[in-house]
Amino acid sequence: MVVKEQKNNPLHGLTLEFIVKQLFFHYGWEEMGNLVNISCFKNNPSLKSSLKFLRKTDWARKKVEKLYLNTFH
Repeated sequence: MVVKEQKNNPLHGLTLEFIVKQLFFHYGWEEMGNLVNISCFKNNPSLKSSLKFLRKTDWARKKVEKLYLNTFH
């Protein structure tokens, strides 16, 4: 099996944990909840609970990835 390089994917090599941590350090939970309206950022947020939710909820993960790209690229 040949693995293609993802030269045009700016998220290649970044873990979801890294992305969420960078956004948290930049914005904090409250502002993240304002920018991406998902309850895991608004109701008793934690890294562990956010990652659990985002790993099983594709639409929410896409919103978080888009926020990361808009913020840091």
